Amino acid sequence: MMNRTEQQAGVLCAAFAYVLWGILPVYWKLLHHVNADQILANRVFWSFFFIVGVLVINRKGNLFTGTLKGLAKNKKQFAALGVASLLISINWFMYIWAVNTDQMIEASLGYYINPLVSVLLGMAFLKERLSVIQYVSFALAAVGVLIMTISYGQFPWIALSLAISFGLYGLAKKLIKVDSAVGLALETLVVMPLAGIYMGYLLVQGTSSLLSDSWTTSLLLAGAGAATAVPLLYFAKGAQRIPLATLGILQYIAPTLTLMLGIFVYHETFSATHLLAFSFIWSALILYSFSRTRMMAALSVKWKREKEVQM
Repeated sequence: MMNRTEQQAGVLCAAFAYVLWGILPVYWKLLHHVNADQILANRVFWSFFFIVGVLVINRKGNLFTGTLKGLAKNKKQFAALGVASLLISINWFMYIWAVNTDQMIEASLGYYINPLVSVLLGMAFLKERLSVIQYVSFALAAVGVLIMTISYGQFPWIALSLAISFGLYGLAKKLIKVDSAVGLALETLVVMPLAGIYMGYLLVQGTSSLLSDSWTTSLLLAGAGAATAVPLLYFAKGAQRIPLATLGILQYIAPTLTLMLGIFVYHETFSATHLLAFSFIWSALILYSFSRTRMMAALSVKWKREKEVQM
């Protein structure tokens, strides 16, 4: 059982990861003059080499190669790896594009909705059951999305694309139970060759921002690998030390910071209609978090009782 100090360290690591994810749009904004496809290619390419370097330093190189060989023999898991790689690439592209086209508020909405989408996918594909409170939270979230749709006159497809792609990514990851750092290395390995070929094509065409623009742009593009991997590594450290319910509450740090950046730093429009729609979403998340906390508490009591019976 984890002691209090380890749990506190876990909370700090997880919170730090979500803070980094929340302020990551600032990094992409520094590359606003670069097309989203180029940023994505560099993000995938340099993420792979950065995370492999981390694995080597942490003496997990053999774990990486062993896991890769195991996946190659398991067609179901190998297919899940390919799907996960494609989904996270789509998610990254959509997020970068949304940030650099001044749509951070809608992007934050996507990550507020994501936990509810994940639960819905669990119910549809993993036969997980929902409580009455969780059904109510879905209804409230649906009202919020409907308000956004009516007010915009169009479907909030950016938010839902981000939520659904990340939700499906999480579902695919359920089939690949590997170390988080190894998992990221494998996912980027699948698409890294395509990213490298595309980057090479841009260099030959003379349209690559990696070398043709300023040295600052080159460093930022190369640094996209570290910007991607570092939060994930801290998240993994935190997730191992704290309860799932605590992790579920902390995850709202990231979209909240992104929302605040969009409103107060980049001055995106946040109207009364936005506030009404987000109020329904926030209410849904409060109910969802409450239901998760009650569920985890009930499971904890049940587990303790079973232990007492066995003793």
